[in-house]
Amino acid sequence: MPERLTEMLMDTWTPLIILWITVLPSIYMAPMNQSQVLPSGFSTGLKRVNEEQRVLLRSKRGWVWNQMFVLEEFSGPEPILVGRLHTDLDPGSSKIKYILSGDGAGTIFVINDKTGDIHAMKRLDREEKAEYTLTAQAVDRDTNQPLEPPSEFIIKVQDINDNAPEFVEGPYHATVPEMSVVGTFVTKVTATDADDPVYGNSAKLVYSILEGQPYFSIEPHTAIIKTALPNMDREAKEEYFVVIQAKDMGGHMGGLSGTTTVTITLSDVNDNPPKFAQSLYHFSVMEDVALGEPIGRVKANDLDIGENAKSSYDIIEGDGMDVFEITTDAQTQDGIIRVRKPLDFETKKSYTLKVEAANIHIDPRFLSGGPFKDTATVKIVVEDADEPPVFSSPTYLLEVHENAALNSVLGQVTAHDPDVSSSPIRFSIDRHTDLERQFNINAEDGKITLATPLDRETSTWHNITIVATETRNHSQVSRVPVAIKVLDVNDNAPEFASEHEAFLCENGKPGQVIQIVSAVDKDDPKNGHYFLYSLLPEMVNNPNFTIKKNEDNTLSILAKHSGFSRQKQEVYLLPIVISDSGTPPMSSTGTLTIRVCGCSSDGTVQSCNAEAYVLPIGLSMGALIAILACIILLLVIVVLFVTLRRHKNEPLIIKDDEDVRENIIRYDDEGGGEEDTEAFDIATLQNPDGINGFLPRKDIKPDLQFMPRQGLAPVPNGVDVDEFINVRLHEADNDPTAPPYDSIQIYGYEGKGSAAGSLSSLESSTSDSDQNFDYLSEWGPRFKRLGELYSVGESDKET
Repeated sequence: MPERLTEMLMDTWTPLIILWITVLPSIYMAPMNQSQVLPSGFSTGLKRVNEEQRVLLRSKRGWVWNQMFVLEEFSGPEPILVGRLHTDLDPGSSKIKYILSGDGAGTIFVINDKTGDIHAMKRLDREEKAEYTLTAQAVDRDTNQPLEPPSEFIIKVQDINDNAPEFVEGPYHATVPEMSVVGTFVTKVTATDADDPVYGNSAKLVYSILEGQPYFSIEPHTAIIKTALPNMDREAKEEYFVVIQAKDMGGHMGGLSGTTTVTITLSDVNDNPPKFAQSLYHFSVMEDVALGEPIGRVKANDLDIGENAKSSYDIIEGDGMDVFEITTDAQTQDGIIRVRKPLDFETKKSYTLKVEAANIHIDPRFLSGGPFKDTATVKIVVEDADEPPVFSSPTYLLEVHENAALNSVLGQVTAHDPDVSSSPIRFSIDRHTDLERQFNINAEDGKITLATPLDRETSTWHNITIVATETRNHSQVSRVPVAIKVLDVNDNAPEFASEHEAFLCENGKPGQVIQIVSAVDKDDPKNGHYFLYSLLPEMVNNPNFTIKKNEDNTLSILAKHSGFSRQKQEVYLLPIVISDSGTPPMSSTGTLTIRVCGCSSDGTVQSCNAEAYVLPIGLSMGALIAILACIILLLVIVVLFVTLRRHKNEPLIIKDDEDVRENIIRYDDEGGGEEDTEAFDIATLQNPDGINGFLPRKDIKPDLQFMPRQGLAPVPNGVDVDEFINVRLHEADNDPTAPPYDSIQIYGYEGKGSAAGSLSSLESSTSDSDQNFDYLSEWGPRFKRLGELYSVGESDKET
């Protein structure tokens, strides 16, 4: 029993041990031997053993039996042996044929069908294709029948170091702040190697700096570039050119390398204060310079750039801090000095200022280096300028009474030349402001006098302009406004505010107020108006009316009795004297018209005319006007009716002696216009049975007078018109008294749009013998007969 078990184990493991010893060394030694043996029947035999013996085998192995390797870029005189195929069914005879198919079979890889040797026929590039998948099969050479199923295997191209590293993204540009500490990150570069990164060291890269030391360093494996020196100053050197190298094979001897460049720029930081180019500046300015005008520029230079170089300027000391100001020019970073207040050479001839320039953006890291500001002194000299005259006051106000005498002095203006060398001044009035020439001025002393009378009631204020001019330089001119107020004088008498007309009722009561009147005065007293009212001396004892002064400066008119009658007296005139309280007092007399009217019981005025008494009782004036309007309307209607009746009696038909057909005349020829209608009696043609008689000629008068010709007998309506016209034509030709007489008619044109043009030969410069009438045949059918006649005439002449 033990012997049987031992025999069975030997039968099972013996083939496996043989395969282990045969295949495994060839697989691991393939890169060295460049030949491999692949037992094509291995998978089939293993399956058969498993089915027969049912022995559990390990499925995980540390080696791959179905792979072959070939070295890339291998070149030699003979094809390189990649490996060998072999089946356990091969007894060593030549009856088995090996067939290869798949990637590159027959072109890149060729198999010996007898021995199963596989050779590579071309140089292979792993970077182009790393592996090839092929299928091997053993068949009977005679029958081509497969001896076992096909076996698939892979041929891998083994890498060699044939590719140098490359910087795909280069060249590089980087920026790092100036004055950075050592080890500050600058940038990172990356190189790639096309070789196999998992096999050997062909793709293992190491980085180094070829140029750029000692300023920068690079990490050998991460390719991170850092600063290597402290306090690198941009103002000393701003840009650095660094060359980086990447080498494969871990940087060892024999490795391939590639390089790239990195341009590193130092960015600016505010590590420099502003500095004035000079410590003292001198400027001069005319005293008449306009406010806000620049008088000079100062400049504080800063080695930094951009925002770090921006500075602000201020005046920190000096005797002109309130007279001058300094601002910053945003484009040039200059300090611009401007004038804030007017300058006066006669008052102050020079100023001294101390200006400061300071950085706007300060970096706290560099404050220990000192203040980021600088100062300079500015001296400004004021130069004398010829200035215009200066008035003693910017405006003048004068007062004058309206009754002031002519040439009286209203006031005086004064002016002086502010220059050191003072010039005399002459005064004048700008006549554009005094068009009526109401005022004059003394050119020497500036006294203003009255030229024409003034009236406060016409104009209370007069505004004129006085001009002061230097006598030595007429271009130096100054102007000042002068307001003249006209003061009131009591020179106007009061008068009624309006034309009053009072109405008095016949049934009025004694003491009844008839009218309240008021007065106005053109004068303007300081304490207001106060009027005195009175009646004329001869009207003081007026038996009908009296007056009463009211507290509001008005006057009430009262009736003394009742029983006024329009028939007795219709209108009363009451003169009233109105006086003011001025000095001297002025007065005037106004007459109040009082009409006696008829009033209703409630005092409403109805009629004020005496003729109203003849009217019927209860008939008002409005009713009378309405009655008169109705009467006038009735008269107008009657007149219109009669006129229409007269028009209807006229006949609407045309009289017998008026034939409208004479007014419709059709011209089919080029006639003489109105003369034709006057020369012919067209009525005969219109009515052959018409009257006979002598028709005198209208265009000319015959030299001889003939007796009227006897008319023909009436022709029946059915007569032939053609025959009638021929008879009449013959009669007219033989009768000198019958119209029309021979006359010359002049035709100015042949008609608008005539295709034939002018047919007249009166203006032709050629004779009849020179005429050629052949063109008549081209004018159409209407001129065909005419063309034949003229053509015959020409032939007759030749004959």
